[in-house]
Amino acid sequence: MLYGHGDDTFRFPHLRANFSSNICTEADLAPLKAHLATRLSAIENYPEPAADSLAACIARLHGIQPDEVLVTNGATDAIYLIAQAFATDGTYFSTDEPTFSEYADACLLFGLKPQTDADSSAAVRWLCNPNNPDGRIYTSEQVRREAQRSTWLVVDQSYEDYTAAPLLTAREALGVPNLLLLHSLTKSYAVPGLRIGYVTAPAPLIARLKSVSRPWAVNALAVEAGKWLLSHDVRAVPDLDALLAETQRLANALSEVPHLHVSPTATTFMLVCCDTFTAAQLKERLASEHGLLIRDASNFPTLTPHHFRVATQRPDQNDALVAALRTLLSPSADERKF
Repeated sequence: MLYGHGDDTFRFPHLRANFSSNICTEADLAPLKAHLATRLSAIENYPEPAADSLAACIARLHGIQPDEVLVTNGATDAIYLIAQAFATDGTYFSTDEPTFSEYADACLLFGLKPQTDADSSAAVRWLCNPNNPDGRIYTSEQVRREAQRSTWLVVDQSYEDYTAAPLLTAREALGVPNLLLLHSLTKSYAVPGLRIGYVTAPAPLIARLKSVSRPWAVNALAVEAGKWLLSHDVRAVPDLDALLAETQRLANALSEVPHLHVSPTATTFMLVCCDTFTAAQLKERLASEHGLLIRDASNFPTLTPHHFRVATQRPDQNDALVAALRTLLSPSADERKF
């Protein structure tokens, strides 16, 4: 298990804004909480062994069959199940770095090695779409080409509701026999503490994953929450176009701050590099002096100690971040304080 995923608000009790989590923090969860308050008796019994009732709801949503869905304890649980289920099909795995580090961690745990030779065949290839941490996108054509030259291709679409770019739908992806899509109700509805993810794939692949899955992996309240969220469909991002426009405004403003370099993004978070101070130094100063939390991205493979990630928040909070960074990084700032 890896640490340092961000959202470590417990370390900083007086924050004004949290830029370290890619999940929209402005979602209204009051209706869901009110519903769960009426369902607390569910904790008195074991949950469904495989969350089949929620899988059926998800299948109806996508227009696919229930045996083409596996509900998991968050998308990360699915990552480890896939690594375990397909590790016997080869020696190597491949990713496009920088990307979510749990893919590599899961594969290493089950004996797969990073692919270093282009001629070696990877048992599992991973794509994150949109990609974490830099927000780049793989087109549907790129995904299909990758599937043609992969044994098994996993496309993690956890942030699919945070981009306007066209992505493969669950139904379309079923036409590719070696492709598994990961989805995250955690991200779509801003409920990270509940841990609700799922995989959509051809039925034989779902059956293979079920053969290594654990019973009762998804708790009863998560199942209740998932069914309520799907039936009411109150997404975490009610106005995606506005949030993407604000993301571009924030990216432009950060690019004008001395010593900062912002990577292009197609989603609501972005990767930034500071050419003077480290991300850890900036994180501590921003949190302790300004109440603003960023994500130190130095633990992503191939990135440097100077990389950090920010997720777009409200305009006033974004302005506060830009102002704080400008204060810390302007040529007149007392840089020796770092």
